[in-house]
Amino acid sequence: MRLNQEGSELVTNCYQLKMVANDGKLRDTDVMTTEQILRLIQSIPSKKAEPFKMWLAQVGKERIDEAYDPEIAINRALDIYRKKGYSEEWINQRLKTIDIRKEFTDELKNKGINSGKDFAILTNILTQAWSGYSVKEYKNLKGLKKENLRDNMTNMELVLNMLAETSSTEISKSKKQKGFTEAEDSVIKGGNIRY
Repeated sequence: MRLNQEGSELVTNCYQLKMVANDGKLRDTDVMTTEQILRLIQSIPSKKAEPFKMWLAQVGKERIDEAYDPEIAINRALDIYRKKGYSEEWINQRLKTIDIRKEFTDELKNKGINSGKDFAILTNILTQAWSGYSVKEYKNLKGLKKENLRDNMTNMELVLNMLAETSSTEISKSKKQKGFTEAEDSVIKGGNIRY
């Protein structure tokens, strides 16, 4: 009721999915996105919700700090990788892939690619070209659901991916034409370059 009084759309944006109930039957059940759940937690007037509210405030403060000093975000990412047990060599390699990926996507933008869907299609084509697997197949092969594929690649896989993206970027830069077809051609050629 309080959310409704505040004008929140959580109540109207709550979806239903069929889920197994205690009696074993499928019943329509209210479901929410992560963002909606976090907003709901903020509205609960209970001492039990306070630790979550404090955590949300801390995360919010960290993101604001990172907006003023992006190096904080980079250091946070490095700490997360270290805590997950990645080697310093792998972490350095992963940081290079981020830089190479940005150059690749910037070049695609220069060629007129602006749709998220088109970026995904071209990334899929590139991954298929260098690895033999679509992104979905590659994630399935590694047993991934929501996790980032690159965060689960070996050093060699990261290097091959960087080679494909760098090659595609350079091939694209050598062409004057713009558009999806030209970008696709560059990605196919770049993904098939072998060392």
